Amino acid sequence: MGYIFQPEILHDAAKRAVATGGSLHDKVARIRGELSRLYPGHIRPETEWVFNIAGGALGHMTILHASITEYVIAFGTPIGTEGYSGRFSSDDYFMILEGEQWAFGEGQEDRLVFRPGDIHHMPRGEARGYRMPDRCYALEYARGFIPSMLPFGLADSFTSTVDYKPVVKTMRIYARAVIGELLKGKI
Repeated sequence: MGYIFQPEILHDAAKRAVATGGSLHDKVARIRGELSRLYPGHIRPETEWVFNIAGGALGHMTILHASITEYVIAFGTPIGTEGYSGRFSSDDYFMILEGEQWAFGEGQEDRLVFRPGDIHHMPRGEARGYRMPDRCYALEYARGFIPSMLPFGLADSFTSTVDYKPVVKTMRIYARAVIGELLKGKI
């Protein structure tokens, strides 16, 4: 299966945004601009933030790219959160832009700590508990069969918060992005 994005290139863009500094808005704009140059026609120009409640954790995200096989988002929270990562048939790369993320896997007695510029790679098939103890934002990249991740990413909106607005907004943005990629011949 061919992918458009390379984790190393995305990580380099995230590290440059961290090194340059500025507000989260500035960092996301810099990343969006750089990725638009590197991957023309595959980065959404809109910045639409939407709540994401998954695995007990509440954050918000803006989707930079979405297809059937990949997504690139900025995700985080200004107040902290914690929850379960989910277990997927996709690789997930979480590149810290601001704050800290703590994580642990089954059987691990010590936490893993990720800070600005670090990358937290969660290989397909693995799951972790995680915490963002305070403000934390990241550039997140997933590659695999993305539709299989959607039930986990949306379930809490049905079973816990009973707030359907984020579901509708997420699906609208995701569907538009996927259709756009399919029209370009990309999956």
